[in-house]
Amino acid sequence: MQEYKKITINGLWTNNQALVALLGLCPLLAVTNNIVNAIGLGMATTFVLVASNTTISIFRNKIANEIRIPVFVLLIASFVTIIELMMQSYFYDLYLILGIFVPLIVTNCAILGRAESFASKNTLGKSALDGLMMGIGFSVVLIILGAMRELVGNATLFDQANLLFGSIGDSLKIQFDNYQVTLLAILPPGAFIGLGLIVAIKNLIDGKN
Repeated sequence: MQEYKKITINGLWTNNQALVALLGLCPLLAVTNNIVNAIGLGMATTFVLVASNTTISIFRNKIANEIRIPVFVLLIASFVTIIELMMQSYFYDLYLILGIFVPLIVTNCAILGRAESFASKNTLGKSALDGLMMGIGFSVVLIILGAMRELVGNATLFDQANLLFGSIGDSLKIQFDNYQVTLLAILPPGAFIGLGLIVAIKNLIDGKN
């Protein structure tokens, strides 16, 4: 039980790949101009992490050491293709917005890193939990950054939520009237500034603890 607790804390906070290892920054910085995009990419990444970790853990003793990296990449690419086809079927408009960053999940070093350093060495249950917690930790950073940028840059929250939640999403949008927006927040420099603030806050909390 203690090991599972450690895996959970490690994925959500201690070794959060977006804040500690600073991996997967390309999609993280590119699509987080609002919450909906962040949730969509976060869900896709989490699915790939859990599926690849689980599959690699199951077959870890049957994969030759010499070909493990190509096999890991092939498995990750397969799951990315699955989530890409699912998004095209059920969330097509959101898929168009996320564009190239969905297939680019294949190149996310965090996913390959977890496959190599954890899933290939641990049991099914631990590997699945590691993938889930790493995915949730990455998604939370995406959502916080997306919320910050959308609020400061557009004075809204959950804009275009209908792309993810259907007609019910129209009632989720929050508009802040009489608020002076700062367009820098939704531009590339705003992404770097926002992520820097989040990393600084985490380091400050870790320093105090």
